[in-house]
Amino acid sequence: MGQPVRDYLLTLCVTAAVTYLLTGPVRKFAIAVGAMPAIRARDVHKEPTPRLGGIAMFGGLCAGLIVAAHLYNLDGVFQLSDEPRALLSGAALIWLIGVLDDKFEIDALIKLGGQMIAAAVMVIQGLTILWLPIPGVGTVALTQWQGTLLTVALVVVTINAVNFVDGLDGLAAGMVCIASAAFFLYTYRLWYGHMIEAAAPATLFTAILMGMCLGFLPHNMHPARIFMGDSGSMLIGLVLAAGAISVTGQVDPDTMKLFAGSEREATHAMLPVFIPLLLPLTIIAIPAADLVLAIVRRTWNGQSPFAADRGHLHHRLLEIGHSHSRAVLIMYFWSALIAFGAVGYSVHSASLWIVLVIMGLSALGLVLLLMPRFTPRAPIWAERFVPPRYRRRRSKGEVPEEEPVASGAEPSSGSEAQQRSPEAQMGQEGHELQEGTRVVVGVSGVNGATGISPRSRFSDRGKADSSR
Repeated sequence: MGQPVRDYLLTLCVTAAVTYLLTGPVRKFAIAVGAMPAIRARDVHKEPTPRLGGIAMFGGLCAGLIVAAHLYNLDGVFQLSDEPRALLSGAALIWLIGVLDDKFEIDALIKLGGQMIAAAVMVIQGLTILWLPIPGVGTVALTQWQGTLLTVALVVVTINAVNFVDGLDGLAAGMVCIASAAFFLYTYRLWYGHMIEAAAPATLFTAILMGMCLGFLPHNMHPARIFMGDSGSMLIGLVLAAGAISVTGQVDPDTMKLFAGSEREATHAMLPVFIPLLLPLTIIAIPAADLVLAIVRRTWNGQSPFAADRGHLHHRLLEIGHSHSRAVLIMYFWSALIAFGAVGYSVHSASLWIVLVIMGLSALGLVLLLMPRFTPRAPIWAERFVPPRYRRRRSKGEVPEEEPVASGAEPSSGSEAQQRSPEAQMGQEGHELQEGTRVVVGVSGVNGATGISPRSRFSDRGKADSSR
């Protein structure tokens, strides 16, 4: 790929480095100004955590654009297009709204209005959808009002989809980073594979977006030291939407030269043509699905669509027994499968093995998703060699034939345990808990604490004993 890849990697690395280095001072600033809201009912973290991580991410965005403007292979994007300036204007506005929300908790309708204004600012400066590819019809030019409405709708949906999925440590940043990586491969192929210069701004936007997420993730992985807040989630959602608008609505499908004959005569080949053009929508499939399900669920229950709850996809993963880290990794898996699957199919749509690989990975994802429901149990003789989550649960008072004990002590029979005084039994139980004797919990406790409520092995001995 040559020199352009090195320029993109340099831009990505500078963006990631600036974001990473700014996050530490931003965390101290957030603590100083009191941007640490109390824990809400829908939150999964157990102690107040500072927000305003979007300040560092916006600094990384500005640094990436400045560096790219001075690189030989990327400065043409700024000379031939106003889209970088449009992105920076809209990003600054949405970032400011997010900072105010992180500190003062502004109303949801005010945020929605700000999102629409930020999208309108980008439309005024030329970042808008000009035409759409319609299967069986071809390229359809849009009027100014149609393009504006469609652009605003796409920006608002993308911003809120990313904002809704920002519920676990590292989830939103990781999912957007994965989607941006797949998006970068697609737009780079359009630019240098098909020599379509209109795809250059989207390629730059996705590289910068990857750097913003990668620089913030080390501070945001579980347990998170800082949250990106709405100032970060709405910002990366807007950048992702800007790339989608740039490549979907401004790249003419005719320039790809993928049609054999006229567009109507090539209807049989429309899937490999139009799936890539819809890739920006598929990469936010999971956040968008979560957004739609949340609106339907809240409306069905007579609540406002903007009312917060604990019914998001990541909350349900915790409820069925996944740990915090495993829930995040499962969401990463599905995001990567959808995004890279769409890219792979767009390149080799005639290859059957791509479909088979996607189907196989989907089956694997379903197995991982349902794993807590089908956790295998080891036989009694092997329990001492496996983690506690794979040991059999026993009813109260039941003593196994070979019960493992702490600190290498000799096992005692049930009659000996009954002859002890209550004080001795309690002391022995506390000693076992401190020495790490297994404490088997129900399905919701598989793989450790679920993050829904605090779980202590030491403070509530009666509860631990009842679940043994």
